[in-house]
Amino acid sequence: MLQKLTIQNYAIIDELEIDFSSNLNVITGETGAGKSIIVGALGLILGQRADTTALVNKEKKCVIEGLFEIKNKKDIRKFLQDNDYESYQNNNSDELIIRREISVSGKSRAFINDTPVTLEQLQQLSSKLVDLHQQFDSIELGKSGFQREVVDALATTADVLASYQAVFQKWIQAKKEWEDLTFQKQQFDKEADFNRFQFSELKEAGFSENEIEETEAKLKLQTNAEGIKTVLSKVYFDLKESETPLVQQLKILGNQLSAFSSYHPDMNALIQRLHSTQIELQDIAEETDRISQYINSDPETIQLLNDRLSLGYKLLKKHGARSTNELLEIQMLFEEKLKAVLNIEEAIQQKEKEFNQYFEEATIQAQIISEERRKQIRPLEEKINKLLKQVGMPNAKLKVDISAVSLNFFGCDSIDFLFNANLPSGETAKDRQFQPVQKVASGGELSRLMLCIKSLVARSIDLPTMIFDEIDTGISGEAARQVGILMKELADKRQVICITHQPQIAGKADAHFLVFKGIVKDSVKTNIRLLTTEERITVIAQMLSGAKPTAAALENAREMVRN
Repeated sequence: MLQKLTIQNYAIIDELEIDFSSNLNVITGETGAGKSIIVGALGLILGQRADTTALVNKEKKCVIEGLFEIKNKKDIRKFLQDNDYESYQNNNSDELIIRREISVSGKSRAFINDTPVTLEQLQQLSSKLVDLHQQFDSIELGKSGFQREVVDALATTADVLASYQAVFQKWIQAKKEWEDLTFQKQQFDKEADFNRFQFSELKEAGFSENEIEETEAKLKLQTNAEGIKTVLSKVYFDLKESETPLVQQLKILGNQLSAFSSYHPDMNALIQRLHSTQIELQDIAEETDRISQYINSDPETIQLLNDRLSLGYKLLKKHGARSTNELLEIQMLFEEKLKAVLNIEEAIQQKEKEFNQYFEEATIQAQIISEERRKQIRPLEEKINKLLKQVGMPNAKLKVDISAVSLNFFGCDSIDFLFNANLPSGETAKDRQFQPVQKVASGGELSRLMLCIKSLVARSIDLPTMIFDEIDTGISGEAARQVGILMKELADKRQVICITHQPQIAGKADAHFLVFKGIVKDSVKTNIRLLTTEERITVIAQMLSGAKPTAAALENAREMVRN
């Protein structure tokens, strides 16, 4: 329940505060007095977009604050707890404060119990607190989503619908995954022959790690074998077999120095170094001879190496590889693709089985929802048509058409509200032609029909505070009186706030507020005040007969207030 609304610096409102009653609150005032401005300010704390042009005084910020009572509102308390808002200022408080600020720079901020929130979060919470019906919102009646929500509210399908939607989402996801796998398999199938050929070619080539690089080295050795052997032979010859081999010369030099080793302390070190060098060169000579013996030039081996290297170069170029190991990685990739073709078939079958199971489960739940909806159609039609008579539309009829459609997020039903306002002369009820409500209902008819529907839904579920902004457009007289009666009944168990021009509705108020303009410091400002009983009688009489009400109008107004 909205206990208090405070508005500061919004449009032509300087500052005002409204304390609402818990039942039927009526707001009246002359056209242009500012009633819609109050609704606009209220819309800000409900999460509507801020219009910076609303700041007439650019020197101070705009503040809209609503104080709500949330006693026994479990869904609201759960929302606050789930989002870690400080909802319990004084140990589980029953009060909730929503505030919206627009700074002088135009920046908008929202708060729930002084905790900053996003507009989306504010909208989520406000939808649980207030149902705001503005002047042109009756067009919602023509939307299939709203029509389905009405039937679901009466059928109390919220829990089973939530369960169904969870399964439906799983079905959609599984189906998408199955389609993706199927498409992937089609691509695999298109590439399978190509991949198989490429893999076979690489596998038949049978290259091992670093083989092409090693083959290049072997071929260079083979093609240069003769020159290498010549050099090796010369080295060996000079070291050991020439007329003055180096090894023998070092031995002689060492012996010559040995004869004088006792004459100088460093002489032995020189002799030792010559001896070591002699041994090292002798070892080099033997290693040179050994290597030379193993180096041979074989034309057949050269041909084999050339052929192998040619195949390797061809495959490297074909696959854009730079080494044998890169080529082997490409071979492994083709092998994995061929294995994937075999594995994906099994995955497709498994995923198909999965999404079929979800589909069967969703279908069963959708049928349960559909059955519950269909049970409500006849009672809904009868109750709405009875209420339509009450609000001055005795010949109007609502018909609810429900038909089966493919599974969607909301089940397997298409729900349409069909309407006929008048029964033509000479025709029977069976001859009545029904058409979609948005095509045939006038603005006034839509408003009254919406009121009847919300009144009926409110009896079935715990709707929040209901606010009607000129829902009585296009009606007067007895129809307006009946709308007032309906609102009074609606306000017995919940708070209703109604902005109206109809005296018949104003007369039903538990609290009657008057919106008026006044001059404050040479500026026109909107204000509001709660009327006393006598003030109400005068205002209602003015609504009946003008600025200077007659005695009859005053008596009529007194009768309206009394009854």
